[in-house]
Parts: sequence; C-alpha cells; structure tokens
Amino acid sequence: MKTAELMTDLRGLSADELTRRASDLEEQVFRLRLQKSMGQGEAGNKIRPLRRELARVRTVLGEKGGGS
Repeated sequence: MKTAELMTDLRGLSADELTRRASDLEEQVFRLRLQKSMGQGEAGNKIRPLRRELARVRTVLGEKGGGS
C-alpha cells in the first residue's frame, strides 16, 4: 500500500481506533526488538516499517487532537 493511500485510510479512522492501532504497533515493535536482541536476525528487517507506520498513526492522531 502506498503512503498516500495509507494516510487517507488512517485519516478515516476515529481517534479511538487510531489509539488502539498505535498500541498494537508499539507492542509489535517491542516484541520484534526483543526477538532481535535474542539473536533472531529476520526480526530486524521488520522493525523499520512498523516504526514508520506507528509514526504515521501518531501524526494523524495529533492532527485529530487525540495525541498522547
């Protein structure tokens, strides 16, 4: 999915849905960082896209005024 499409989809979500999605992404990033620290190399390649999506979710959440 392209970035513009993703941002359009994110802007269509409510603040509660965005908050829930952000917490899910934070949990996924945490788990991947834990796996990476334990030596599972393939986990490292998945962290960056998740962090970028998390940043996009937080940006849209800030635009809506529901940022944390």
